[in-house]
Amino acid sequence: MKRLRAIRRWFARRFGYDRLACLVLLVGIAALRVWDPAPVQELRVRTFDTFQLIDPRIKTVRPVTVVDIDEKSLADPRLGQWPWPRTRIADIVTNLTRLGAVVIAFDAVFSEPDRLNPDIAADTFGNLDEEMRTRLRQLPSNDSILADAIKNSRVVLGESGGINVRADLNEKLPVTGFAMLGEDPQRFMFEFPGLLRNVPVLEEAAAGRGLFTIRPERDGIVRRVPMIMVAQGITMPSLTFEMLRVASGSDTILIKADEAGIKSIGVKGFSIPTDRNGQLWIHYARRDPSIYVSAIDVLEGRVAPDKIAGKLVVIGTSSIGLNDIKTTPVTPAMPGVEVHAQVLESALTGDVVSQPGYGVGIEFFAAMIMGLLVIAFAPKFGPVTLVVVGGLFASVLVGTSWYFYARHRLLIDFTYPLMSTTAIYLTLIFSAFVREQQQRRQIRSQFVQYMSPALVEQLAQSPERLVLGGEEREMTIMFSDMRGFTSISETYKSDPQGLTALMNRFLTPLSNAILLRKGTIDKYMGDAIMAFWNAPLDDKDHQLNACDAALDMLQRVEELNRTREQEARQGGHIYVPLNIGVGLNTGTCVVGNMGSDVRFDYSVFGDSVNLASRLEGQSKEYGFPIIVGSNTALAVKDKFAILELDFIMVKGKKEPEVIYAIAGREDVANSGRFQRLRNLTIEMLACYRGRDWDGALAAIARGRKTDEAQTLQYLYSLYEARIMAFQKDPPPDDWNGAFALLTK
Repeated sequence: MKRLRAIRRWFARRFGYDRLACLVLLVGIAALRVWDPAPVQELRVRTFDTFQLIDPRIKTVRPVTVVDIDEKSLADPRLGQWPWPRTRIADIVTNLTRLGAVVIAFDAVFSEPDRLNPDIAADTFGNLDEEMRTRLRQLPSNDSILADAIKNSRVVLGESGGINVRADLNEKLPVTGFAMLGEDPQRFMFEFPGLLRNVPVLEEAAAGRGLFTIRPERDGIVRRVPMIMVAQGITMPSLTFEMLRVASGSDTILIKADEAGIKSIGVKGFSIPTDRNGQLWIHYARRDPSIYVSAIDVLEGRVAPDKIAGKLVVIGTSSIGLNDIKTTPVTPAMPGVEVHAQVLESALTGDVVSQPGYGVGIEFFAAMIMGLLVIAFAPKFGPVTLVVVGGLFASVLVGTSWYFYARHRLLIDFTYPLMSTTAIYLTLIFSAFVREQQQRRQIRSQFVQYMSPALVEQLAQSPERLVLGGEEREMTIMFSDMRGFTSISETYKSDPQGLTALMNRFLTPLSNAILLRKGTIDKYMGDAIMAFWNAPLDDKDHQLNACDAALDMLQRVEELNRTREQEARQGGHIYVPLNIGVGLNTGTCVVGNMGSDVRFDYSVFGDSVNLASRLEGQSKEYGFPIIVGSNTALAVKDKFAILELDFIMVKGKKEPEVIYAIAGREDVANSGRFQRLRNLTIEMLACYRGRDWDGALAAIARGRKTDEAQTLQYLYSLYEARIMAFQKDPPPDDWNGAFALLTK
């Protein structure tokens, strides 16, 4: 035993348990790199984002032109709001073909027959005699006119992969052919359970079909675009690669794969490298307005021939209202159609970036060498020497990674060896860290009973902040309230304890939903909750987290109602369902410790807070449980199903506000049902704000005949009442469409 203790003392003195722990940590970090979880991937791709931001692709040629469904085109009365009549789209295709476009592609899907088809008009329009209806039914459909234009050109139709959409897989419709070299690549491809296709008459006329679905990464940035995917069991190319196939005249796409994944895809005389899932790393250039031409200019023949002749043409939109704006490493807001253009430009010019397979070996070697050097020599160096040597090592790593990118367009990650070395160094100074943590635990024990856990944690990091005062910052505010609380409380007149238990059952899951989405609960006001995001701790995704929390709250209330209904049946008592309304708004607020010198609370105030409260109060009027302000809606439009409701003037505010409903997450937004819902609302609002009362009422009448009528019944009733009032007493000439709320 004495000999064993002597060996331990010698080991601790000569080598040290801290170094042994670092060796174990070095092995663990190597295993982490093999596992490669999402946070490690995100750190790596953020580095690659920085490289592209510093050295973006420089355009030398412009082989792609974007025909833009822009605000100018949407505002033109000859076209109007999207979707346009297919006859107009046929004219655009014909004009582009006449100007010499090589291939024309649609970053849109025509999944339903044109609502302005003559036969549909014959069945829809009132006050038509039978002769007129017969003549309308004898006219060719708008879809067939567009199909004829497509047949006379080389057109690639866009299709969309999704979750809640299922296509009728008609075996007679043409499909793209594929040849496989090596392993079966389908198991590596991204898979969509559903597929949204175009109407058959268009599919049959097209030269090609491809998915325009773009998959942002976990942080919402589009870095890679799948070139090959599986949708509803069918292997399909992307819209851009299908354009390249049609342009090359090839009938088949060749996919090369091995045990590690997909290596490349190509057509006759042309091949591009991909990652293992068949994705192309896009080498982005900065946003280029020169490649855009307005759709109305194409229709009116005002486009210079050299903008179209010999070019690949993609028809898409830059309009914010059509909700196709993406975030890229070089631009925070780029239209999705330009992302497709960037893919084509990179592929055609050969200026692509890729992540080589041997890059992982370089990363491992650098991490092991640097880690062992730190373990051996760091305890012997002083702080200044460690900082200097560490800076040199970091500079070598960053410089090597930059060299591979700048010279060879290869992505070699330096964050892994740098992270490994830093973790080892931090372990060596762990004893000092433990002493600091003891002080922080003391602060936590004193305040955890009185303040939110997030605030306590921040105070533990910065005890000097425990003073009165506030700061301005952008935040997202939530107000939530139980609907019909008065009538519910009436049923508990003789059982106040039961009402208290019910409120606890109600508020607990809602509070958990807020806290799990990084929210801070400000206060409870009876059956209402006030919460906020992005304070006291920074949250760059505060709008997304707030909307996720609101949807989680609705789901938890539904689960609670199911449980209570079952309990009511078993107990033989009355069941009254619980419902909530939620208001969300994003804006600049003042947040901090508010109160007196003897007692204060961490709270928030400002106009944005007041607006959130007003929005919650309006949720029952519009028939949607979650209503958000425009700042919140614009921040989350790519991740949630956003539906514009109204343009309101809130009592006490001078500026009007566009308000929206959150109808669901991204799967709902991509569904055909929601697209129909949104189109119905857009049409009705456009007529209403244009003072076309009859048109708005007609749009409402059509909407009441659809499957979406139940969802929109409150909204339709509200606008019907307003329109009838305006028909009797028209608004002033300077009316901008805003409706003044009379109550807070």
